[in-house]
Amino acid sequence: MKIFISADIEGTAGILTWSEAERSHADYAEFRALMTAEVVAACEGARAAGATEILIKDAHDSGRNIILDRLPACARIVRGWPGHPDSMMFGLDSGFRAALCTGYHSKAGTEDNPLAHTSNLRISRLILNGEVASEFTVNALCAARHGVPVAFISGDAGICADARAMVPGIATVETLQGFGAASLSLSPAAARAAIAEGVEKALSAASLPNIPSIPQSCEVTIEFNNPVDAYRASWYPGAKASGPRAVAFSSADFFEIQRALRFMNS
Repeated sequence: MKIFISADIEGTAGILTWSEAERSHADYAEFRALMTAEVVAACEGARAAGATEILIKDAHDSGRNIILDRLPACARIVRGWPGHPDSMMFGLDSGFRAALCTGYHSKAGTEDNPLAHTSNLRISRLILNGEVASEFTVNALCAARHGVPVAFISGDAGICADARAMVPGIATVETLQGFGAASLSLSPAAARAAIAEGVEKALSAASLPNIPSIPQSCEVTIEFNNPVDAYRASWYPGAKASGPRAVAFSSADFFEIQRALRFMNS
């Protein structure tokens, strides 16, 4: 059984400030290790459920966060960013039984995590077919494009609630909840235990969650914080201005939506 893991950091148990997520800051070392430990816990749960191959996408910032020597022998890892539109899901294909997400965070424009954002801090909201979307929204539809269900997510309470609404039956572990500039978090040890148990149960279930339907026609709108970014993104082929700081793009092919996001977010 092949399992795919997309790993982020801003939903890791205990995280609170940007310094803890940035390689250039002394606080980062602790949370790099905690992010790694949650990925290892997901691997342990997957192996207990029968996984023989695990592919991990290190999906935070530089793509060089996970401490490699702590990974199990059955794991492979994609580090860095090749520039492919699959982005945080790069490496996934139809040969995987399920995808898992660890360390995920709430979408831009919400207050469920002091580190809530979507893709980068230049975006105030990402809207897909009229609904505010998260990185998970895009990644779950990317997995659907490959015919792979997302069976598990760990992260803050807001993104777990969004995931349950989008993918009924998905297993979730809420690692933390934001309150303004503060958070209430599980201990790292409790989070790791819950992740390992949650992944094992999710992958051992009689059936995995249904794959969400990809809309026949999609329109994505990126609302930027700065009109300069919107002007630059408006030059992507097929994009159009959609307000003073927003750019919209439409397609019947979700991969084209992913491609547009790849370049308009840059």
